[in-house]
Amino acid sequence: MRRRAKAPVAPLPQRDGVDPVRLRLPEDPGGSWETVREHLLERYGAAVGVGRVEEMLGEGRFVGVDGPVAGDDPYTAGRYLWFHRDFPVEEPVPFPIGVVHRDERIVVADKPHFLATMPRGRHVTETALARLRRELGLPHLQPAHRLDRLTAGLVLCVVRPEDRGAYQTLFRDRLVGKEYEAVAPYDSGVELPMTVRSRIEKERGVMAAREVPGEPNSESRIALVERRGGLGRYRLVPETGRTHQLRVHMNALGLPILHDPIYPVVREDGSEDFGRPLQLLARTLEFTDPFTGAERRFESRLRLSDLG
Repeated sequence: MRRRAKAPVAPLPQRDGVDPVRLRLPEDPGGSWETVREHLLERYGAAVGVGRVEEMLGEGRFVGVDGPVAGDDPYTAGRYLWFHRDFPVEEPVPFPIGVVHRDERIVVADKPHFLATMPRGRHVTETALARLRRELGLPHLQPAHRLDRLTAGLVLCVVRPEDRGAYQTLFRDRLVGKEYEAVAPYDSGVELPMTVRSRIEKERGVMAAREVPGEPNSESRIALVERRGGLGRYRLVPETGRTHQLRVHMNALGLPILHDPIYPVVREDGSEDFGRPLQLLARTLEFTDPFTGAERRFESRLRLSDLG
């Protein structure tokens, strides 16, 4: 099978630390689109409005390797186009993003609560990646893994695109030691430490993941570190990486993590209180560097605030 040629370099620069959208015009065996405009209107008209697509064409917002694309350009399958989408209005996350370590290959960032790792959906410029690119002057920076938006703590980012695969492979092959910390209710009836195993499923478009019958696909080690009154500080070590795994497992034990807006009950209003962050922190990362063979260990400088 013939391999697809590598995509050209984007002719548009980043905007606010965000890459332009790249679009490769698909095959059109039925001859549905005579012009680029017809395809763009069908593809994006329902999402942003036909009028807005027309405005973007008129403003030269869609760009090919040779410059702005005219709407009446003949449709050519395989042609690459780029554009910057309209950024949503975002409420600024009022917490700085720290840098625990930086060298020529990696940046280990201390992501605050409420900040998404990567641009997605309604979170674009207010993301860890966009901020770090702007603040550090590293336009090619990419995360090697994701950390849930409501969770604070360590995120490993890669400086050079050619190095990213090696670090991503560490996470894929579970060669990264990760330890989390959480504040949750204390219950003397829950015997800890323990290992929790269950099958977790997450449906697209549904906020909460759920445990279902079947072969376990998730495993977490949970231990109590200290107790103060009705609250405890817990050490959580995920052996797998299912969506919301630690939050689901703590909730299943009757120990929902403090200020969790989803477990045990989904908060329907969608509001966020920056003064009551989810009390979950990605505290440590450990791995063998795939390039140098050195043992690396990083610890978050952030602290959870709701114990005692």
